[in-house]
Amino acid sequence: MIIKEYYNKTNIIVQFDNEYTIHTNYDRFKKGEVSNPYDKTVYGIGYLGEGEYRCKINYERTKVYKAWQGMLERCYDKKCQEKYPTYKDCITDEEWHNFQNFGKWFDENYYEIEGQRMNLDKDVLSKGNKIYSPKTCVFVPQKINILFIKRDNDRGKLPIGVCFNRHVNKYQANCNNNGEREHLGLYNTPEEAFYSYKKFKEHIIKKTANEYKDKIPQKLYDAMYRYEVEITD
Repeated sequence: MIIKEYYNKTNIIVQFDNEYTIHTNYDRFKKGEVSNPYDKTVYGIGYLGEGEYRCKINYERTKVYKAWQGMLERCYDKKCQEKYPTYKDCITDEEWHNFQNFGKWFDENYYEIEGQRMNLDKDVLSKGNKIYSPKTCVFVPQKINILFIKRDNDRGKLPIGVCFNRHVNKYQANCNNNGEREHLGLYNTPEEAFYSYKKFKEHIIKKTANEYKDKIPQKLYDAMYRYEVEITD
């Protein structure tokens, strides 16, 4: 940054490389305390921008900033992706690189349900989606969000919801039901076990959608009713 205009030590105009200018004082300039809101300071992608949304209030990170920062972490932090491989290849829409744009969407779409942690979800509305964007995202209560979590490493090459029971030499179908692992039966082929899981899982998703019908956005409810479990999941 350079001093564009100098009136006195308490009144200067500073200009950054991208031609953004800001009014400040010489002491802050000399100490390097003048920041450019368009610098990509969050995971090399996100910037704070100019507007009403703040990253901290009374030294506490705001709810909107934590949601934005967490989204960028999942997309662009390698350590996070090593721990949670399902986030590999995920990206954030360029519009949301600007914290102010995300903040506006957050205000228009965030809601709370008593006793539930709210998650920013990118792939319930659009299955398999890897892009966080205003069109693809929705806030989802934790109880609904866990319905769509897949544990690929646990099942190996078998279809989702299926494991091989060596004791009886058959394929076993299991499904998590409200925190409890439910045994759905033993089958001769992985395909038979999968279709048992599929039927039960889709039933649970619809049942949960009805439970939350008056508390969640209509688009989330509709997406849950349309949702189909596939053998390639």
